[in-house]
Amino acid sequence: MPKKSALSELKRRLRGSVKTDADSLYWKSFDTLRLAFPIEAVIEPKNDKEIGIVLKLANEFKVPITTRGSGTSLTGSAAPVNGGWVLDLSGWNKIRIDRESAMAYVETGAILEKIKQKAEKVGLYYPPDPSSKKYCTIGGTIACNAGGLAGAKYGVTRDYVFGLEGFLPTGEPVRWAGDVRKYVSGYNMKDLWIGSEGTLGIITRAVIRLIPKPPCKWTLLTAYKNDSSALAAVKALMKARIVPSILEFLDAETVLCAERRRGKPIFPGVSESTVLLLELDGRKESLEEDRAFVLEWAKERALKYSETYDAEESEELWQVRRQSSPAMYELGNTKLNEDIVVPLRSQAALMRYLKKLKKDSGLAIPTFGHAADGNFHVNIMFNRGDKNQERAAKKAVNSLMKTVVELGGAITGEHGIGLAKSQFLSMQHNKAEIAAMKAIKQVLDPNNILNPGKIFEPYEVWNKEREKAVLPWDHK
Repeated sequence: MPKKSALSELKRRLRGSVKTDADSLYWKSFDTLRLAFPIEAVIEPKNDKEIGIVLKLANEFKVPITTRGSGTSLTGSAAPVNGGWVLDLSGWNKIRIDRESAMAYVETGAILEKIKQKAEKVGLYYPPDPSSKKYCTIGGTIACNAGGLAGAKYGVTRDYVFGLEGFLPTGEPVRWAGDVRKYVSGYNMKDLWIGSEGTLGIITRAVIRLIPKPPCKWTLLTAYKNDSSALAAVKALMKARIVPSILEFLDAETVLCAERRRGKPIFPGVSESTVLLLELDGRKESLEEDRAFVLEWAKERALKYSETYDAEESEELWQVRRQSSPAMYELGNTKLNEDIVVPLRSQAALMRYLKKLKKDSGLAIPTFGHAADGNFHVNIMFNRGDKNQERAAKKAVNSLMKTVVELGGAITGEHGIGLAKSQFLSMQHNKAEIAAMKAIKQVLDPNNILNPGKIFEPYEVWNKEREKAVLPWDHK
């Protein structure tokens, strides 16, 4: 039966929940990767029953379904590459904080920042902290197992999810675990869904763990003569078993961009420096011992440093990090932000490789990231429309991914595979590993309904589709 009949049946059974006007279709046809694909309908379900109906119809008529929250995916995880219907759950945004159990009961469309704010009002804290927190939904962060600045100390999204509710791809409602801290009944299907990028099920609700809000934080900004000395300092700090809540690395090229945007140097008298931005958090009494050690560490290794307990002064120190990403656009009109991960032992080797890659490619490649857990954002800058630069950028990305795997790392730490990294999956995993993942997908989603075309099907992002996409923003 043709898909047009499927759409007619969808509209008949979900009156008022289906949009097919041009404006609605356009705004849900892409995510932050900036690749647009034609779709037939946007569905805003009113309740669980309607989600079940959508999935049953999709399986009956073989219509692809892409689940969507805010669409902040950087790798195309929420882009409807095979068309079909977009299931928009951004309106499912209820949040309830249970202060006694230190848990939050949230619907999938709840904005992460709002969850964090509600928790902090009662002295609780939700640590995962991706840069898109003001816009991204909790369902999206679970689907991509998002991390953020504080991952080394506090972990990633997976470490805070107690239970999930939702639907199997075939339309049956399920609940994986719940609001208890111990749960070993049957297979751990909850964790299988986390990080699956919407390919194995639809998340409607989650129970997430909260922790006591740290009452105090201390911020330190340090400058080093080069990348290698900064990374040697990181290694020394980790060896001393000091675990900062945040430890950000900004290479000299990144720092220079930020300084130009600010119109002044970060540290007067220091030029072309590499920067580490560090925070400790907890009770002030317990912080003091670590602070004393870290200050001695900074005095011994850094060219200059600045420290504060004051919130406003801390924000001033943070400006170099906050301004670094948008400032990079002076180096090119297009950025490939590759969130790779390497072990601590390989960080220096990675930076040596990147120095050579810049020279070989002729491109600017400013790099920053979470040094304490090895999750770096390698930003390959080029001018779209310049064919030579486009070819150089494509070659650089392929070389980067190959080298990261050789260094014992991972091709993605918090952005997922989606479309942008699907062509590199076989670099990370052998045939047996990929076959096992595909087998799970086949069993749970026999008709390949949910988010097809992602992860396992290599997609060439350097094609005409990218040039045709005329989109209203560029993610910074």
